[in-house]
Amino acid sequence: MRSVIWLVLLFGVAVVAATTLGSNDGLVTIYWHGWRTELSLNLFVLLVLGSCAALLFAVKAVSTLLNLPRRAGQWRALRRERAAQAALVESLVEYFAARYGRARKAADRALACAEGSSGIDRAGEFRMLAHLVAAGSLHRLQDRGGRDQMLKLAGEAASGSRSADEAPRMLAAEWALDDRDAAQALEALQALPAGAARRTHALRLKLKAARLARKPMEALHTARLLANHQAFSADVAQSLTRSLARETLDEAHAIDQLHRLWSQFDSADRRDPQVVASAALRAVRLDAAADARLWLRPCWDRLKELDVDDRRAVSLALIAARAGIGTEWLPRLERALTTLSHDTAVAAAVGMAYADCRLWGKAKPLLERAATSNDVPVAVRRTVWRELAALAREQADEARALQCEHAAAALD
Repeated sequence: MRSVIWLVLLFGVAVVAATTLGSNDGLVTIYWHGWRTELSLNLFVLLVLGSCAALLFAVKAVSTLLNLPRRAGQWRALRRERAAQAALVESLVEYFAARYGRARKAADRALACAEGSSGIDRAGEFRMLAHLVAAGSLHRLQDRGGRDQMLKLAGEAASGSRSADEAPRMLAAEWALDDRDAAQALEALQALPAGAARRTHALRLKLKAARLARKPMEALHTARLLANHQAFSADVAQSLTRSLARETLDEAHAIDQLHRLWSQFDSADRRDPQVVASAALRAVRLDAAADARLWLRPCWDRLKELDVDDRRAVSLALIAARAGIGTEWLPRLERALTTLSHDTAVAAAVGMAYADCRLWGKAKPLLERAATSNDVPVAVRRTVWRELAALAREQADEARALQCEHAAAALD
């Protein structure tokens, strides 16, 4: 297409020239020191055009000759840049192919080529990436000293670029976790900007580091953030947060400490029946059954809404916290027994609470049902049998009491 256009333009110039110059009879006279020269106007125009073309060609030739050193330098810089890029690509290929020794050598070549080239685009990020590949290779080769040195150089190369500056710190945290160094991992993660620290990968690293450092409360908050970001499935998130909540509660060795930990829990954790049951059991172990019942009350009031496992956990926790239960609980116990009479764990909890209130007539059928049910844990059934033995002694039935004690002993 371009050749056709040029051909049309050439024909157009020829037509214009033939029309303009064909009938031109003009003369050009040049006087110089007594000499006179006459030329046709057409020849003079052609000579002027030719002279201008020759002058332009001469100027261009001189300019090209003078720019040869600069162009040679540009060619050498381009050659070094291409060599550096090729070495970096090679180092990445070798690294992902698990040839870490070769990857490090290729990264060193890339850095050496980059040192002599000033034309590499985003040179700081290029050097940072080469240092990170070398650091990753040294990490795989268990050369921690060399790895840390390369990480430091990567951080220096990335200074001034916020996004590039985050990469060395993220990798430092990940590699510290590989070394089981939780303190170093947490320090690297704390150095991240606020936006980077909220990314899913950073939160996952923080969760691992907090668990490794035995900081269950920090791990619990991090797990809750990951759950909100939908980093886990619902079942996994629930199981993880419950496990971390239990670990946190197990750290309490006084009731005041338990209250402080409980107040630091998220509202979602304080509403979780399994977590509430764990907190109540821990309070019972710290001789604070009243506090345990206070935490259990909201879950007991919505007992019908809970699934089987949650009802079981809350019921067993109430059995443990029954000592000193007051009459204000009786309406709640009646409602629960009316709506969930088929649930053996609920019946056992209500029966034990009735027994603690010395309502033996109401307690006896519920306890006898729970004592022979496989839906109730062995430890609870043993406690129920002993409660039935105490009830028999209240009624002066020593034979029944011995029978209940034997049944409790048989469960050991």
